[in-house]
Amino acid sequence: MLPELHSILNLLEGGFGQLKVLVVGDIMLDRYIHGEVERISPEAPVPVIRHAQRYERAGGAANVAMNLAGLGCQTFLAGFWGSDAEQGELAGIMERAKIDTVGVVSSSLPTISKTRIIGRMQQLLRLDIESRDNPPAVEAQRLLERATELAGKVHAVILSDYAKGALSEALCAAVIRAARRAGIPILADPKTPDFSKYSGATTVCPNLGELSLATGVSSHHTEAILAAGQALVAEHDFQFLTVTMSEKGISVLRRDSSYHSPARAREVFDVSGAGDTVIATLAASLAGGLKIETAVELANLAAGVVVGKVGTVPIAQHELIALLTPSSGLSAGEKILDMERIQKRVAEWRASGETIVFTNGCFDLLHVGHITLLEDCRRFGTKLVLGLNADSSVCRLKGPTRPIVGERERARVMAALAAVDAVVLFEEDTPLELIRALKPNVLVKGGDYNVETVVGHEDVLGYGGRVEIVPTVEGFSTTNIVKKLTANLA
Repeated sequence: MLPELHSILNLLEGGFGQLKVLVVGDIMLDRYIHGEVERISPEAPVPVIRHAQRYERAGGAANVAMNLAGLGCQTFLAGFWGSDAEQGELAGIMERAKIDTVGVVSSSLPTISKTRIIGRMQQLLRLDIESRDNPPAVEAQRLLERATELAGKVHAVILSDYAKGALSEALCAAVIRAARRAGIPILADPKTPDFSKYSGATTVCPNLGELSLATGVSSHHTEAILAAGQALVAEHDFQFLTVTMSEKGISVLRRDSSYHSPARAREVFDVSGAGDTVIATLAASLAGGLKIETAVELANLAAGVVVGKVGTVPIAQHELIALLTPSSGLSAGEKILDMERIQKRVAEWRASGETIVFTNGCFDLLHVGHITLLEDCRRFGTKLVLGLNADSSVCRLKGPTRPIVGERERARVMAALAAVDAVVLFEEDTPLELIRALKPNVLVKGGDYNVETVVGHEDVLGYGGRVEIVPTVEGFSTTNIVKKLTANLA
């Protein structure tokens, strides 16, 4: 289980939406052309690809921004793009992701683009369009002014350096000064062996190869590289260095200590963009107040998700929530949600392909009949939401002497059960409004009901869900338990 799990879920389920993060760097468009290879060209010894699919995705600093947007952050992007068709495609991607491009400067240079031609999942060729010239001085100054102005209005800044000309030494120094004045974390993804360009940043996030170049230590000697990396922390006034090591995980290096987070084992299809996901998750986490150790664990989890996809694909909130909320991995308190949180969590579960089951009841004095009902509910889906009558509701339904156990205690007991994934209290006599808000795939009731007498059945059946009736365990009910107890006291 991740440390600070409750804080992580709070951020994923709404907290990130309150945070503003700025990405400054080299903006790119990634284009993919997929097809089938069935023969070799008679003109040259090269494969002939029959075009089947083409799509565009954000690349470089724009992909970092997409990851932040996927986490739910208010995201701002600064950099250069040209006045060409690639700019139009990239601007459309940013607009759909609700990424603010007020910091982007229109340049006389072309929009950087990378076209990958893929046959049968194998990349055959990559075509890069970019200029080797530096941006004109007037454009560089305009970007510096926009980036430094935005840095004073956000909660974290990322310098996404792909060595394509956007991040000059002057710009990096100005943005780092602005971030430090604002007291916000600033993270840099380096593409130069001289880390002095990022002096004063909160952290720089090299991979092992980049750290090897920066330290002059062979990439075959991991421990020696990490030891040399620690020396860079003091030399360049970083708070720490964050080193991504592929299948070995991520290490955080301070001046006199280190922390290592092992990689989360996943099937790897494509490592493209994994570094962008890591730095975006780290920035959002630090902006949200998480400790760096917790941020690294969450970044490792996010990277494990994106490497299981083909191409540059950003992380999404629902993917992390689904991984972080198995019933066996949560404490009882983390399963008890208010209406806003339960709606958010159910939406994220549904986006990850989970089947949502709903049942409800008073559950006053837990007994074997209740346990059997809940176990039966789990057979119909992958996530079970329990609607629990609040004390006022129980009193109206059962009489002035009920409930015997208060709503907070009942909620804790029910949430502690492995079969239950979430508990939400409702004040009404019936859970109809709750059912309408959550739209479960399966509605389950036990006892002497039939489908037509189950509250909410018309709504659930109307949108294509199911209603299931499970038998009760004869002889077990809270009422019988109360009668037995009172008889023994007489």
